[in-house]
Amino acid sequence: MKHWRDFGEYRATRRPAPEHGIKVKQAGTTWWGQRWIEALQHVLQGDARRLERGRSYARAGRVHDLEVAAGKVSAQVTGTRPEPYQVTMELSQLSAEVWQRAIAAMAAQAQFSAELLAGEMPRAIDEAFHAAGSSLFPAQRAELVTSCSCPDWGDPCKHVAAAHYVLGEAFDRDPFLLFELRGRSRAQVLAALRQARSGALAALDEPAEALEASEVASVQLNPADLAEYERPRAPLPALSFSFDLPASHAALLRQLGAPGSWAGASSPAQAFAPSLQRAAEAARRLALQEPAPPPLETRELESQELETHAPAPEQPAPRRKQQKQAGAKTRAVKKQSSARSEPQRSARKKKRSSRA
Repeated sequence: MKHWRDFGEYRATRRPAPEHGIKVKQAGTTWWGQRWIEALQHVLQGDARRLERGRSYARAGRVHDLEVAAGKVSAQVTGTRPEPYQVTMELSQLSAEVWQRAIAAMAAQAQFSAELLAGEMPRAIDEAFHAAGSSLFPAQRAELVTSCSCPDWGDPCKHVAAAHYVLGEAFDRDPFLLFELRGRSRAQVLAALRQARSGALAALDEPAEALEASEVASVQLNPADLAEYERPRAPLPALSFSFDLPASHAALLRQLGAPGSWAGASSPAQAFAPSLQRAAEAARRLALQEPAPPPLETRELESQELETHAPAPEQPAPRRKQQKQAGAKTRAVKKQSSARSEPQRSARKKKRSSRA
């Protein structure tokens, strides 16, 4: 059932989008951005018509002055009225205990640190928050509170939906905004993660700048005799080297698997195996001082020259003898035929002369 305020907005003249509006091209291009967009449909349970109009508002650039602070998002949306609508979204912040347990779970896996330092959100990061008894993404309606100054009775309205889509595209560019909304900055999370991996989990309530640097260990050197410096104190073990080619190339890449940022059609092991094989063969030739094979183009040109300048194969003697005999027989047959036809030609000449 439509509200009378909806009909009033349909009759109103839509104002143009502001010049500084944020135009959304495509929100949810990353898996974490898509999870945020899904929260608009499943957590907020928005009306399909309002969500579609909110997507149109976001694409037209009607959302502007977007600000993200600790647990709160504020934005302005230009609609049909002279003054833009004020939109706010509040995401409940996680407690210090939840953050501490989540950091400890993330520190247990080196891949989390590598992907976060590369500016990407690990796909399994929510497992660390689930182990801490929570979730990085909103899962319940009470975790995400929205409000708008428009007269629409729908929750969320199209203005909240538009700001939600704009925020989803912002998450695609900077996934650490999710940490910001949950109560921790990027610097705080990375600093605590480094300390947790070193064996000492720091309190997350302190800002990252206040984290004290660890003491640098000092080493005291004893005086040494320069003449004895390079002489080994004990006999060195015998060294043996093997330059055999591996049975399977790129085995280590297959064990590591594809990283989260890999977007190739084939796996890294399949993509780099030919190059690694050529590098291994070149290293083996250098170690054994073997000459390098000529390039492929040189080998092809040499084979073509050999084919061009190669002499014609000599025919065996019996075959040449047979060819001579066949030629002699052909000439004898022609000679006999010519002798037989000579009287006939003479008779035809006499006949033509008598007629004349």
